[in-house]
Amino acid sequence: MLQRLRAARASQSGFTLIELLIVIVILGVLAGIVVFAVSAFNNDGVAAACKSDVKNVEVASEAFYAKTGGWAAKVDDLVPNYLKEKPNSNKYTITYAPPVAPATEATVTGSAC
Repeated sequence: MLQRLRAARASQSGFTLIELLIVIVILGVLAGIVVFAVSAFNNDGVAAACKSDVKNVEVASEAFYAKTGGWAAKVDDLVPNYLKEKPNSNKYTITYAPPVAPATEATVTGSAC
């Protein structure tokens, strides 16, 4: 009886259930690694966008000062002549603080930079 089962199994080709489960587990682990790596790229993109917006507000505030001789009171004063639009993102915030008295430049910071 056992010899007939071995002979029947020897003539069959294919994968066992265990082999298929092992392959599925390996693919799941690889998919997890890829998802983790892609999320890191997304975080780098947010930081780059934040730095870019901070630099744009800095340059716009300096241009405003050069043209008017005074600092803008808020970022909205820089739109549309110095900035195309106000920086707007739900992933970070840009904070603009005009200088007080003898200070020579405005302070611009970003929360994700």
